[in-house]
This record gives sequence, C-alpha cells and structure tokens, in this order.
Amino acid sequence: MSEKKLTSSRKHHLKSLILSIAANWLEQEQKEAVVAKQTYMAENCPSPELSGDQAALMEVCKKLHALIDKIDEERYDIEAKVQKADKEIEDLKIKVVDLRGVKKPALKKVRMSADTMLKALLGSKHTVNMDLRSNLKQVKKEVKEEPTEAVGDWRKNIEDKADRKKMFETS
Repeated sequence: MSEKKLTSSRKHHLKSLILSIAANWLEQEQKEAVVAKQTYMAENCPSPELSGDQAALMEVCKKLHALIDKIDEERYDIEAKVQKADKEIEDLKIKVVDLRGVKKPALKKVRMSADTMLKALLGSKHTVNMDLRSNLKQVKKEVKEEPTEAVGDWRKNIEDKADRKKMFETS
C-alpha cells in the first residue's frame, strides 16, 4: 500500500484534537488532585473544636504540636532514605564507569630521536649510541681557486678614490 501524505489542514486538525484531549486530561488530573487532598485532610486533620474554655484550647494546641512533631520525624526519615538512595546511585555510577573502563585518549605524535626513544624504553641500561652521523666516513672537500682579480673588486679602486678625495679637500 502506498502511504498518503497528510495535508497541512488535516495535520492541523489532528494536532488541535490531540491538544484538546490533553487539556481535558490535565483538567481531570487537577480535579482529582484537589479531591484527593480534601479527602486526605479530612481523614488525617479533623477540624478542631474551638468552642470551649482555655484548657480545651491548650489541649488542642498540644495535640497539633504532637502531630507536627510526628510529621517532622517522618519527613526527616524520608529525607534520610532519599540521601541514602542518592549515595547508592552515585556508587553504582562509579562502578559502571570502572567496569566499562576508562577510554584511552588518542596518542599525540612526538618527534623523538632513536637515542631518546631507547633511553625512554630501556632506562639507564641504554649505552649504545645511535648517532648515525658519527659513523659516517669523513670526506675532504676540494676547494676551487678563485681568480685573484675580480671585475668589480673594490680594493683595486680604493687608492684612486682616495686621491680624488684629497683633490676635493684641497680646493
């Protein structure tokens, strides 16, 4: 079967339907949360009877204080459990990383002579000199003789220029 592409108007219509359904679900969840809160408050926190003398009010205050202490203890216990769970999660993450192993970084290219490489590998045991230039045969260069008189030699003309300088100084 060939798949037909949806037109933009059809896409828009479907999207608006999905959004309206999601909005209805959110409203229902909010209503259910309000109802659940009211039922919980009715069960656990009855409305206090404030009609009476001072001794009855003191008794009500003591009961409320005891309830607050109980709730604080429960909150503290729950926080301790959460912190313990967080610590266990961190430990497990560390174990996973250890089991997986650390990725080795890519090695960098280093220019190293043969001598330094052998010293790095063998340490102080390395005594062999790998200097290849010292093993080469010595060759004497033949020096070509240059002609003694060059065309533009400045030493030749220096005496002539000195005489000319004296001529200008005397005038």
